[in-house]
Amino acid sequence: MLKHADFGEADRLVTLFTREEGKLRAIAKGARKPGSRKGGHLEPFTRVSLLLGKGREIPIVEQAEAVELNAALGSNLVALGYAAYVVELIDKFSADHDEHRGVYRLTRDTLQRLASGEDLQLAVRFFEVKLLEQMGFRPQLQQCAACGAEIQPEDQYFSFELGGAVCPRCGRQRGGGAVQRISLGALKVLRHLQRSDYATARRVQPSPPVQLELESLMNLYVSYLLERNLNTPKFLRRVRK
Repeated sequence: MLKHADFGEADRLVTLFTREEGKLRAIAKGARKPGSRKGGHLEPFTRVSLLLGKGREIPIVEQAEAVELNAALGSNLVALGYAAYVVELIDKFSADHDEHRGVYRLTRDTLQRLASGEDLQLAVRFFEVKLLEQMGFRPQLQQCAACGAEIQPEDQYFSFELGGAVCPRCGRQRGGGAVQRISLGALKVLRHLQRSDYATARRVQPSPPVQLELESLMNLYVSYLLERNLNTPKFLRRVRK
């Protein structure tokens, strides 16, 4: 489940990301009443088995049974913040009723990794790279996205507009807020994540400066693609302070 909101006096409007139908919304009647069996199974970051009935406008949750709670997220605010970031990206990138089983598996696996306490930043960077690929926004990291020249082993630029790395000459020419510098170390990590499965990707050990650089770059890039600022990066910054 991605999120929920109060609806009426005792109901909840839940936003789900399902294996069969992608993102959809449903009403859980009475879920906010004390002792409601449904309410305890309908929490964000939880993988749940549902029986949905036909409603007047949107489905109604008839039965709910939690399959995977990812409860450990509640004891680590940073992991919780990253899980909220993952869910926010899925909510913003996904269209209603657009089945995408690859993204479903990626989301499920990422929340499991965050709950298990694995390298949080690496798990989220891997998620971002693979999500962009699945959604048709795979960054160009081998050739300059502006002139097509092969990227050389030196610091480069990253163009949000062109969707990839650009050589220093093109980067200086383009300038502006839609172009950011990217170090050679950060570019190498992105390339590694792009071509690897998670078992291979986790072998990389970026330095703390590279981790921070990549987090800032990816936050800016997905915000550019979505044409809106994200809420969860602010929460993560406050938690770290």
